Parts: sequence; structure tokens; C-alpha cells
Amino acid sequence: MADAQTSFPRRCLRIESLNRFAASSFIRMRSMVRFSVRSLSISGEGRVCILSGAAFRRGMVMCAALLPIFSVMDAQGAETLTAAAAPVPSLQTTPSEIQTIPLIPSLPSLGKPEAMAEAILLRHAMQREVPRTSLSITPEEKSRWIALTASAIKQAGIVLDREQLLIVVDRAPRMQYLLPVLADGGDPAGWMILGKAHVSTGQPGRKDHYLTPIGVFPHSTGILDYRAQGTYNENHIRGLGVKGMRVWDFGWQNARKGWRADGERGDIRLLMHATDPAVLESRIGRQASQGCVRLPAALNLFLDRHGLLDADYEQTAAYDISFRALLRPDRTPTPIAGKYMVVIDSSGAPL
Repeated sequence: MADAQTSFPRRCLRIESLNRFAASSFIRMRSMVRFSVRSLSISGEGRVCILSGAAFRRGMVMCAALLPIFSVMDAQGAETLTAAAAPVPSLQTTPSEIQTIPLIPSLPSLGKPEAMAEAILLRHAMQREVPRTSLSITPEEKSRWIALTASAIKQAGIVLDREQLLIVVDRAPRMQYLLPVLADGGDPAGWMILGKAHVSTGQPGRKDHYLTPIGVFPHSTGILDYRAQGTYNENHIRGLGVKGMRVWDFGWQNARKGWRADGERGDIRLLMHATDPAVLESRIGRQASQGCVRLPAALNLFLDRHGLLDADYEQTAAYDISFRALLRPDRTPTPIAGKYMVVIDSSGAPL
């Protein structure tokens, strides 16, 4: 080794000590990479192993050490690298520096027969868990509701790529219904209405009360829902219901002012929520809200427990603790969950 070194050009000898460290660093860095790749390939349970920030910074130090390495040619034209192993600090990666991230689960995709069977189970659950749920829907009502819903979906440019539930709200004064509808991208004639339950939408003719806007409103993970605190306002009313009731938040939406005859509009925060069970729940079934969709407590619990609008929320909960904390620990999410609330008006009233 000494004879080979004396034949090197002088400039190689000047960086010999640096090259020794760099070569050793290269060996250790290569081991780190092999370790991380091996961890990536053998990790089970649908998880991917990555190096933490601390381990990554150590790797960057090693990369920086490789920059001054020079290749020189000996007399026979062979490429030579001085790589004598010099002691370097230990660079072991501790288990705490390896983190696991679960893969995002795919949305369930059932075939038509399986989706219909699940919808029938939910229909029975709705009838059992939500008092005064009605399964009595005339062919004319079904045809009208589905036609309006399909038209709204088309106008919004939405493509339904799987069997999923739409939460349809008919704000017509004589209706005031919420209808879970099993829909897909095919012929709307094959869509199925699970049942109908009374709700309340925006009240006209009263100051600061807006008509619930018509349209398709995605239940987006860009906005995190929340739960009622059960506190009373200045009128001793629990506006969002008792503590723990789910509040679905559809963001800021433009709505018609119900107290203005000229059709003037303004922005409201569109929510779907429960209401005070002692004071206001008895009014459900007629226009009574300030623009939101008011639910009876039992319907709130049904939608929440079975996750009818939580398709995207269940996906996000796989890696985001905020969404896991929001969703009920005792939930039984349906595989035909959707993410759209569709507000229609079967009376044909102006938007």
C-alpha cells in the first residue's frame, strides 16, 4: 500500500487524510441507504418506513463529506481512490428515528347488488333509530326527487364514480325532508331512496334568516367538522343541540335573504346540525332555521354513527389525528358512504 501511495501525484497525497474520512463516510452512508431500503421492502401491515429528520440530516453530513473526493489515474491508466479506513463516529440509526406512515385506504367500492343490500340494511336502521322516519314514498315523489337531484349533480359537473349515498334535502315549504339516496354514475332511474325524515331549513320573512341555498355541497376535508358544546345562548337555547352532537360544516355559501323582497343575497356559514331538544326540536318539519339544515337529535346520531357523509373523513382519519378525534369511537361506517349534500326545492321556488 505504501509503494502505491508514493507513486501518486503530489496533489493526491495532500488530500489523503480527507479522502480516508470521505471513503469511510461513503461506506457508512451506503449502509444507511441499504438499511432504509431494506426496511422499506420488508415492512409489513401496509406501512412504509422512512428516516426521520434527524437521520436525514446525518445523511446530508455524509454527503457533504463526499464532495472533496478526487479520482486520479495511475501510470497504467487505472482509476485509483485512496480509501484507507479511518475511525469515524458511530452512525447508528435508532428505532425512534424510523417512523411509520399508514397508507391511505382506498374508498370502498361495492357492486350494485352489494350496495343495494347495504342500503336496505341502512333503511331498516334508519327506521329503527330515527322516530317518524317514513318509508312511504309515492312513485311521483321518487321520480321528482331523483330527477332534481340528478340535475343538480350534473350541473355541478360531478361524476359519481362509485355506488355512494347522497344526502338530499328538499327545502320546499310543504316538504322539509332529508332523503338518503343511493346513487351512481349510471341511469338515475336505478337510484334508491332509503327513506325520508323531517328537517328544518331557512325561514323566510324574518330578519337575519336566509333561505337555505340550493346546490351540491361537498363535505370536504378542507374544513374540519366539530361537535356541540351544549352551552346556552342569551335566550337560554342550545342552538347546536346537546353536548356531543355533530356539526357538519359546508363552509361559506351565498344565500338569499329571506326578509328581503328584492332577492338580495349574502353569505352564510352553511351547517347541518341538531337543535335544542326542549325548545326548538318540536318545530322541525317546517321552515324555522336561519339558513342551516336543522336535524332532530336522533337523525343527527344516525348520520354520525353510520358515517353517511364521511367517505373522505374516514380516509383522512387514517393519518390525521384531528379527524380520528372527531369521528365517533363507536361508529359503524357504511361502505357506501358519500360526501355530497344536495339541496333541492321541489316547489320550484326561486333560488
